[in-house]
Amino acid sequence: MAWRNHSAITEFVLTGLSDDPPIEALLFALFLGIYVLTMTGNLLLLLVIRADSHLHTPMYFFLSNLSFLDLCFSSVTVPKLLKDLLSVKKRISVEGCLAQVFFVFFSSGTEACLLSVMAYDRYAAICHPLLYGQVMRNELCVRLVLASWGLASLNATIIVLLAVNLDFCEAQTIHHYTCELPALFPLSCSDISIATDVLLCSSLLHGLGTFIPIFFSYARIGSTVLSISSTTGRSKAFSTCSSHLAAVTLFFGSGFLCYLMPPSGSSLDLLLSVQYSTVTPVLNPFIYSLKNKEVKAAVKRTLRKYLL
Repeated sequence: MAWRNHSAITEFVLTGLSDDPPIEALLFALFLGIYVLTMTGNLLLLLVIRADSHLHTPMYFFLSNLSFLDLCFSSVTVPKLLKDLLSVKKRISVEGCLAQVFFVFFSSGTEACLLSVMAYDRYAAICHPLLYGQVMRNELCVRLVLASWGLASLNATIIVLLAVNLDFCEAQTIHHYTCELPALFPLSCSDISIATDVLLCSSLLHGLGTFIPIFFSYARIGSTVLSISSTTGRSKAFSTCSSHLAAVTLFFGSGFLCYLMPPSGSSLDLLLSVQYSTVTPVLNPFIYSLKNKEVKAAVKRTLRKYLL
């Protein structure tokens, strides 16, 4: 690649979450538990949705894609974090760092698109229930998912090209536990003003481009729900959206702060990044299963089918 000709270093050093061995041991146990729960919860949700015909609907098709994406998102950062918590030197090659940057943006970008698509699905189900089957056809659902993956891939490629064209001369220490691009820019001996502006614009366009449809979908949903005279009907309509709203709040709240705040290497930066890339993927399957009667019933049917 082009950067090999003008970069003087071949690897970076991560500061990690701590350099105190007892604390690192505790963090290793904590994040290992989180990773196991992430894998188990999302794989179980994928299995249940695939095995139970009652869940073969657009909403659960999107949810299965979200679960698969959370498996990928968590696997981009957590295994490397676990390895570093057991290592004295937390090193990562330049190639590995750029690959991690790409997959972080690809995974998070696709998740943002999917959450936006899921909001539109809820809007169609609540605001146009009689036309829902015609609007959310299987072909449209597949196209929306493919478009989500495609747009995120394009955005991640553009962002990684920013880092590929930078010179890295002497500074090697990334003040983070993973290769976050805002933490990588200060190490460059190139002019990063254009790259910083492009990253900011890209994050804003992708973030707002996926959040605004969610906002307008829920504005219409709120108007429709308030017009329902029955308290039971309003409660039922709201319950179908509450899990998605919780996932949106967790993801976009920490995601916007991660990429719109200037990097400082502070504990807040690390905490937001952990919540964004590690905690959200483990919470999503529980958010969607614990508050969803259909999923809980499907879990029971699936367990009876495979265990009895």
